[in-house]
Amino acid sequence: MLAEAPVADLLGLRRGKWTFLPVAPRRIEFAALVRRRLHELRPARVAVEVPGEFGPLIGVAVNALPNFSAVMMGSRDDPREEVAAIVEPGDALTEAVRTASELGIPATGIGSLAAVAYPQKDVYPDPAALAIISYEKYVEQYFLNPPPAPGADERAAWAAARLSELDPEAETAVVVTLPVFVRLLSLLPNAEKREWPYWTGTAQNFQLAASCLGDVTADCPYLQERYEEIRQQLVQDPACPLPDRRRWLADLWKEAEDNYRAIYRGELAPWQRRQASRFLERLVRIDSMIAPSLFDLIAAARGVVDDNFAYEIWRLGVTPRYHAPRGSDLVELRAEQVFASTRLLRLRQRYEREKRRLVPRAWKRRPPRDLRGWAAQLGGDAICSYPPEDIVIEDYGRFLRQKARTMLGEERSRVEPFTTSVLDGIDLRETIRRWHEGRLWVRETERVAGNAGAVVVIFDEDPLDRYPWLTTWLGEHSNESDMAFYSTPPFDNLVGPGIGRAEYGGFLMTLPPGRLMDVWTDPDYDFAETKAERLLLAALDYSLDRLVVYAAARPPRAIFRQIAARLGRQIVYIPLGALSPEKLRKIRVLHVLDSHERRRIASRYIW
Repeated sequence: MLAEAPVADLLGLRRGKWTFLPVAPRRIEFAALVRRRLHELRPARVAVEVPGEFGPLIGVAVNALPNFSAVMMGSRDDPREEVAAIVEPGDALTEAVRTASELGIPATGIGSLAAVAYPQKDVYPDPAALAIISYEKYVEQYFLNPPPAPGADERAAWAAARLSELDPEAETAVVVTLPVFVRLLSLLPNAEKREWPYWTGTAQNFQLAASCLGDVTADCPYLQERYEEIRQQLVQDPACPLPDRRRWLADLWKEAEDNYRAIYRGELAPWQRRQASRFLERLVRIDSMIAPSLFDLIAAARGVVDDNFAYEIWRLGVTPRYHAPRGSDLVELRAEQVFASTRLLRLRQRYEREKRRLVPRAWKRRPPRDLRGWAAQLGGDAICSYPPEDIVIEDYGRFLRQKARTMLGEERSRVEPFTTSVLDGIDLRETIRRWHEGRLWVRETERVAGNAGAVVVIFDEDPLDRYPWLTTWLGEHSNESDMAFYSTPPFDNLVGPGIGRAEYGGFLMTLPPGRLMDVWTDPDYDFAETKAERLLLAALDYSLDRLVVYAAARPPRAIFRQIAARLGRQIVYIPLGALSPEKLRKIRVLHVLDSHERRRIASRYIW
């Protein structure tokens, strides 16, 4: 609804029969607000801060919406010398002309090319605040501490001179930028008439090439097209809220996740989403904003996930669906022609593709798939693992044991000021943090007693019983661990004759080999509530070393630490989020062979 008269009068938004609508240009929130206010006011005339020299050009560009256009000015020989205006759906000034045209209201340009110069350097509080506070409150806060606006005095003088020529008794809506409005109020009573040096060169309207829209728009095409979708609803439904930039950008992120999963077979881990959220929060604070920009989203995606995911966000954000320019006379602009300052971020997309050449004979070929024939060959006298996978998982077990000792050492380290000894080395972080004290700080790391023995890794605690295959097998030599694990049934997914593919839900590894009984039928562990707890109990029972490594999404219940203490053991918990998701995805897959003879042919089927 419109503001109450006292508030509007106090802010200068209402003077006589003129209603002022100061806006931040090229922002979807203000475009939506201008459209709604003009429908409520239904004035006799709309005055907009666009150069009067444009004449009918601005109307031609507005009629071409939702296609993006640029009004270019220059000499008669080359009208593309300089950008005068970008005409886009999410711009409040453009929306004022567009809505006036739809309502049959004459629109007058009160700006001048003599005072307009791209790129402009105006600074505005984050328009996303309009989802939290009222429009009048936003204008009031801007009034309290207006940021510097180079050239705004000249623009306001031209706007005041042009307004002085209009009939003050006609209901008029005046749509101007916030820096001009701050100065315009004081100039209006004594506005000087000016001779209008209309542009003597050539101004011409060009439609923009789709490839440059991401570089020359303040709000990315994704947001502007979402605004275009709700544009009619803004005036048909009074309860329709203004654009919610943060929610729309969250939708963009989710859509990019779907594409990333479908195209690159990637999956974002929960810790990556949390880290990206913290990353974005810091970026937003640095810019003193409320909502992130598309650039911020891409930077967070690249830093936390990878370039492929960042590329999907960029592609969705800058690829227009409604922009369909006609004709071949398109203009492709650079960001430097429109913005005073720009930022550059390079993305290196990585993807697998088929080689477009003949495959050398020496290369390994995958045998043809024959599920029925492979199933008929099942029935070996034993099951065994695939040796190359054993090497990978044993290496990872050693890595987890070393990481557990390192974590304990860091937890027990202490930092103190340097006196007579540097102990285990200078702590640069603490020294920099307390630089004002003028002292060096050194770190002493307590030596961890004992080694790490059994290792338990839990990918899924399996409350829905999706991993029904319960197995215990023994190491075949002194460097191979005994293992107990639960997984998907391997022979339900055959990849070769007698070769099945499964996925771990969780596993236990313990050295030396040859000692592990069947964990799944041992009555000593019957009080465990889940498969993961049964594996942890077995690890505490069989570990010969004091430390037991437990890597899972969440730590074990407190009772297990009591059990460990009674057995003289200590559980070292490692969150899965602290481990590489790529490495976890690699070791989670295992292949089971139905006899030792299958190992001779397994390399032909396991890739």
